[in-house]
Amino acid sequence: MKPTMQSMSEQQLPWRPFTVPNLISLIRLGCIPVFLWLLFSVEDRWAAALLLGALGASDWVDGYIARRFDQISELGKILDPTADRLMLLVGIFAIWVDGSVPGWIAWLALVREGLVAVAALLLAALGARKIEVTWWGKTGTFLLMFAFPFFLAGESDVFVASFFAVGAWVCVIAGLPIHYWSGLTYVPAAREALRHGRAGRQR
Repeated sequence: MKPTMQSMSEQQLPWRPFTVPNLISLIRLGCIPVFLWLLFSVEDRWAAALLLGALGASDWVDGYIARRFDQISELGKILDPTADRLMLLVGIFAIWVDGSVPGWIAWLALVREGLVAVAALLLAALGARKIEVTWWGKTGTFLLMFAFPFFLAGESDVFVASFFAVGAWVCVIAGLPIHYWSGLTYVPAAREALRHGRAGRQR
């Protein structure tokens, strides 16, 4: 019988660095400089938006492969959210600098990401157990990963730019509240992770 996702989260997973999902996460990280080059050096908003959107979609792909082909690993559980967070932080800030997204939307998204990143570092320093990414967290991240490329595409010169502009607002209106709500749901999880981490060190 295959282990369930819950049972796998309760035990130490194998490190397994050489898996397809981990390779996809590394490619996503490596494409961040390419996105910046397309946006600021080539000044091609449409190409930059397509790349960022594809990178966001690949987050679903590597998760599916990991579950479908039993390639879930401890390294993957670190690489995947790290790639998500860096893509969002860099992408949002770059699109804000480009002027393709309203400043208040970028600010709200960046504040949430910054708070979560600082909290994760603080918990790790205090010896807390790793917190599992929730469905709400994944959903909010997924929506924002499309909202910001859509804002960028909406400011490009393609003939369907207005369609992407509307899609951007739909995704961000749904995504930002979910993103903040998911952050609140991590608070009790963080307390539990810190308690378990301290208990483990005292054994």
